[in-house]
Amino acid sequence: MTRVAIIGAGPSGMAQLRAFQSAQAKGIAIPEIVCFEKQSDWGGQWNYTWRTGTDKNGEAVHSSMYRYLWSNGPKEALEFADYSFDEHFGKPIGSYPPREVLWDYIKGRVEKADVRQYVRFNTAVRHIEFDEQTQQFTVTVHDYDQDALYSEVFDYVVVASGHFSTPKVPEYKGFEGFGGRVLHAHDFRDALEFQDKTVLVVGSSYSAEDIGSQCYKYGAKQIISCYRTAPMGFKWPKNWSERPALLRVDQSHAYFADGSSAQVDAIILCTGYLHYFPFMQEALRLKTDNRLYPLGLYKGVVFENNPKLFYLGMQDQWYTFNMFDAQAWYARDVILGQIQLPALAEMQAHTQQWHDEEKTLTEAGQMYKFQGDYILELIEATDYPTFDIEAMRLIFLEWKKHKKENIMTFRDHIYRSAITGTMAVPHHTTWLEALDDSLETYLTEPEVVQKKVV
Repeated sequence: MTRVAIIGAGPSGMAQLRAFQSAQAKGIAIPEIVCFEKQSDWGGQWNYTWRTGTDKNGEAVHSSMYRYLWSNGPKEALEFADYSFDEHFGKPIGSYPPREVLWDYIKGRVEKADVRQYVRFNTAVRHIEFDEQTQQFTVTVHDYDQDALYSEVFDYVVVASGHFSTPKVPEYKGFEGFGGRVLHAHDFRDALEFQDKTVLVVGSSYSAEDIGSQCYKYGAKQIISCYRTAPMGFKWPKNWSERPALLRVDQSHAYFADGSSAQVDAIILCTGYLHYFPFMQEALRLKTDNRLYPLGLYKGVVFENNPKLFYLGMQDQWYTFNMFDAQAWYARDVILGQIQLPALAEMQAHTQQWHDEEKTLTEAGQMYKFQGDYILELIEATDYPTFDIEAMRLIFLEWKKHKKENIMTFRDHIYRSAITGTMAVPHHTTWLEALDDSLETYLTEPEVVQKKVV
């Protein structure tokens, strides 16, 4: 029987499991599937841990999430087309749920599909290589439950391990002598650690925006964020300022490109992540930076130099869960023989065309449309349920407008589902005042919350 290895049981790997199960539910014969997951549960990034550095097995900690994290984009823009928030929760909820709520949602779909049987947890992939003669992959893994190293042979491999877990850590002059804490966003776990402190956030993208906001919400004395090319430009609270590039630090101060300096207690590097696949044979390794359309992947999924290998979720992301779905359904149909791939030159030309178009994009609205068009192209080739991408794009535009109006209150807005048409309901507590991010508290009825407060 044909065998398929899926590397990782985060949102992309879970999407691939669901894609095969959906085909099986329609009476289509599917291959033997084995999903390798180094953590003890599925969910990838959404499977929060308080640990940093290494886990209990000595593996690098995968999750970059932290306590009190809430979605920084509307849930209506990442909703599964085949499993709505309405179906999962049985009632409308707010548009910006905290991490535990979203983890519960993505788990709900694969639990309903009964695909956990395909996952080997606590199993870290050590090496994957391809034999040109047999046209098969050998996947070597470490089973921590048995403390055993073993190898198995597969006909196809789907890499779904993500690219937001290996931090990109820049070096600045003076770091070795700085008297406070220096950490990457990957190791940020609790904003309360920085209560009453002056925090320097290096970077100007989403993690800088959100980690700075967390520090503000939980009582940092002052936040300074610095940028390399352009400021984030939001209407920040009085104790938050933006400055141009960091040049150096000494024991207590940071020095910036505009000649200013500031005394800081901690430095948080929100400087991005590397696409890092140390377990892949060199010839199989995807090499790219974080962009909307990487080179080397036909339809953003098929590894052009070996079309029996697939990479999911490797793009910079506006859409997330539904994009992973579109990719997983496409990879599934290639494996099942329902999609015939063109010759290498044609695949490369198609990828180059999309890649070149990406480089012409200058505004966020253009980028939303670009990735939406990409998702639609994938969906049209499969039986994944189509959905109103244009409605989702308009939600993104509203989201962007609300952030510009007030970066500290944009999470209090609500949107209508493009899948079900249901309007979200305002959360019972504004984001700035909602200090408990647990599933139980989030889903508690408003009057109960009020009684607890009283």
